[in-house]
Formats: sequence, C-alpha cells, structure tokens
Amino acid sequence: MARIDDMEAALSLERFGRYVAWAGGDREQALRLYTLNTQVSEALYIALQTLEISLRNRIHTVMSTKYGERWSRDPALIKAQHQTAQVADAIAEIEANGKEPTAGRVVAALSFSFWTAMFSPAYEDLWRSTLRFIATREGKGLARKDFSRPLTQIRLLRNRIAHHEPILHWDLQRHHRQLRELTLWLSPPAFDWSQDLDRFDAVYPAEGALLARDAQD
Repeated sequence: MARIDDMEAALSLERFGRYVAWAGGDREQALRLYTLNTQVSEALYIALQTLEISLRNRIHTVMSTKYGERWSRDPALIKAQHQTAQVADAIAEIEANGKEPTAGRVVAALSFSFWTAMFSPAYEDLWRSTLRFIATREGKGLARKDFSRPLTQIRLLRNRIAHHEPILHWDLQRHHRQLRELTLWLSPPAFDWSQDLDRFDAVYPAEGALLARDAQD
C-alpha cells in the first residue's frame, strides 16, 4: 500500500482521484489503470508522430508545387488569423535563434493545430483545387471532411497525451484505426514503416479498459 500512497502523493490527489473513481474505489486497481493509461499513451505515440509528419509534409509538398515554398506566408492562401499568427511566431522564433527562416524550418516549427486547420470549411475551395492531391484512397475519392472529422478528435487526443491526461475513457481503438487510415492515404511507405513498430494492439486490451460506468465522463 505504501507504493500506492507514494504514487498518489506524486500524481496529486486530484489526478489520481480520476483513476480511483474509474476503479470503483479500489486504489490498487486505480494504479493499474494509471499504468495502462501511461502505456497506451506511449503506444499511440508512433502512430501520432507518423501521421503528423506525413500530413504536414504532404501539405507542404503539394502547396509548394502550385504556390511556391513560401505559401504559408501568403495572406491570400491562409484563411484564419490564428494560423497567420502561428506562422509569424514560428518565423520570429527561428530568427531569435539566429537562423534563417527557411520554408523547411517554418514547416517544422508549425504546430499540429495549424495543419489540422487546413481542413476547416474555409479551405473547401483550396481542397478542391489543390489540397485533395495530398492523399489517395483506393477505390474511392476523398473529401475534405474525410480528414477534418477524424483530425479534430485526433488533435484533442494528441494534446491530452502531451499533457499526460487520462485517455482510457476515449474510444481508443477507433482513434487508432483513424490514425492508421489517414496515414495510409497520405503515405503508404510511412504507414508500412510505422505499422512494424506499432504496439497499440499489444498494449490495449481487446475489450477496452473496464471503467466504473458512473465515472467515465
């Protein structure tokens, strides 16, 4: 029990309390759930990383081909003020570090939220003319919403993992499938590479995490 007391103190009562509620008051089970949450978060990292890198690189490649590699600095192309601010902040940070804000450095510095915003309704015309060439799906074309819908949840999941938040109450099997599917559309080679390293199915129980029903929100 000392180990559980120590972990509760390390994690804070508020954070550990979520797992105690999920375990129906069983603190040993709560620690097992916390451990599973940590392991699953780790296991999802490869799929998240591969999707994010594939997404930004495919967007940059396609947009650069048509509009030039400085496309992200073109106010006629970037529709949202927060995206314009993100580009400006990225350039300022690169320059503050004494480096030239090359297109490659700017692309690498932009957050996942910048790239997911490229699939908002404001970009419907750009999707039809240009962005649709970032990916292919065998046997069926792709619409902007094929990306925007899953990416909204994937971004939230990514942020929860990055901030060490609980994720066991999410439909992780569905989100994992979406991660793999989007990556396959964007880059089959990246999909194959990451598939060999993906440990999600080995870590996450096939039946999902068993949580107390009244504590899943």
